[in-house]
Amino acid sequence: MKRRISFVLVLVLALAVPVQAQTIKWVDFGVPYESLKYAMEQDIATFEQEKHIGWIDILALAACRSGGKCGLTSVKKATDDLKGDKSAEELLGTTWKYYSYYHQAYSAALGGLLGSYEIQVAGQWKQQYGLKAFSPIGAGYGYSHCSDFGVGRSFGFQRKHLGNDLMGGLGTPIVAVEGGVIEAMGWNRYGGWRIGIRSFDSKRYYYYAHLQKDHPFAQGLAVGDTVQAGDLIGFMGRTGYSDKENVNNIETVHLHFGMELIFDESQKECNSEIWIDVYDIVRLLSSHRSSVQKTAEGWKRVYPYRDLDVEEFP
Repeated sequence: MKRRISFVLVLVLALAVPVQAQTIKWVDFGVPYESLKYAMEQDIATFEQEKHIGWIDILALAACRSGGKCGLTSVKKATDDLKGDKSAEELLGTTWKYYSYYHQAYSAALGGLLGSYEIQVAGQWKQQYGLKAFSPIGAGYGYSHCSDFGVGRSFGFQRKHLGNDLMGGLGTPIVAVEGGVIEAMGWNRYGGWRIGIRSFDSKRYYYYAHLQKDHPFAQGLAVGDTVQAGDLIGFMGRTGYSDKENVNNIETVHLHFGMELIFDESQKECNSEIWIDVYDIVRLLSSHRSSVQKTAEGWKRVYPYRDLDVEEFP
């Protein structure tokens, strides 16, 4: 009898201990541009309403129903359903078990792109809620790009392309998509002159590569510095594919832009890094571009910016 009571006690204690969620090991991000745009617009439209419908909530619900495809029809239905009285758990039933994964994954990929910010226009600070991240290409500069994630690369070794190439003119200003801390800066045999910036929540590592020969970076930047979204960080070029520094071995002038998701620090530099396809994210960001200009004193930002979701900017 005592043995049975002991067994029951151990079982009750085991059930009472919360199970630690496993760290996400892979994210197959495939949310189309049209779905991103619609979900974002619904988030912005309901921001000041009694029931604010967050875009990540919309996308996570749609992903559970569509296996991560998030077509526009499923995203519209998810939006309408969330405007009702039922919770996501009630709406999903047995597929609720997948919701946490998609919500974490999409929060990591999109968490710093939408929110509250201020810009200074004519000496006045104007507060806004909306797309607060910027296209990596400065305002007024043309570029083209296509979906090229996963395409084969052969320099050094056979591997897949883990970013999006944006073709433009030599010296095109490159800006920080999101604010964060510079973690890497200098020469890399594959990326040439490159800069890596970690978002303030540490979930996203932005990689900007093949910067301009002789003058790759914005003046005064160094590893450990903080930058705000839209700050000038460098200039487009075609450096890389060389062990020797400052060499143009890339045929076409372009920016390689990549985003790595990090759920645990052990994932940052390993054989199972999580790089996602950012093509549709770049399309979304094209509507929000930062204006920078060259003056007698050097390059300057036209409209100063503050991210209001960062409580205390480092």
